[in-house]
Amino acid sequence: MNALIFAGGNVKDYEFIKKYEGFYNIVICADSGALHALNAGLKPDFLIGDMDSIPENVFEYIKKLNTKIIYYPKEKDFTDTELAVEYALSLGVKKAIIVAGIGTRPDHSLANIFLLVKYLKKGLELKIVDKDFEIFLIKGEKEIEGEKGDLLSLIPVTEFAENIYTEGLYYPLKGETLGFGTSRGISNVFLDNKSKISLKKGILLGIRVHSN
Repeated sequence: MNALIFAGGNVKDYEFIKKYEGFYNIVICADSGALHALNAGLKPDFLIGDMDSIPENVFEYIKKLNTKIIYYPKEKDFTDTELAVEYALSLGVKKAIIVAGIGTRPDHSLANIFLLVKYLKKGLELKIVDKDFEIFLIKGEKEIEGEKGDLLSLIPVTEFAENIYTEGLYYPLKGETLGFGTSRGISNVFLDNKSKISLKKGILLGIRVHSN
């Protein structure tokens, strides 16, 4: 089972969400993320959070949709987005896409990115997407689809990412090791419509940015 999770960050254009239609079985919204789901023409299956940022009229509308609403107190130990991800895990979800995971709050944006690492260790593969980018993890080996000219940044999220090999990128890596905090893997370029990344040890954060 796969999920589409709406957080409360920014969405420039809802049209891009249509390309994921065949991916998810359920829609989970974190608080005001429900507004994004509705704007995308989707009915939330679950609404989770303290409901402190969802517009009142939207909340009243969702109550009529037979959406399961799960309340949490305002004083809690986790963000609404993490609660939504944790709930997805409890439902048996194996893969999930987070929409509106990046916004004007850098603390929330970073926390959402780090959720990818936390939940990979729990068996849940997460990706953060928007019209212009995708953020995901690479462990072992991964083929990445894109378009010629797209940018791909590879950022270690472990102390070291070791023995990295790349195919289909302008600046090749051939067995190199990247350490946490380095900027060396930033802004590589797709030579065609796909690339392949492999590494022997560690985890890379991949950020693909559309070129147009």
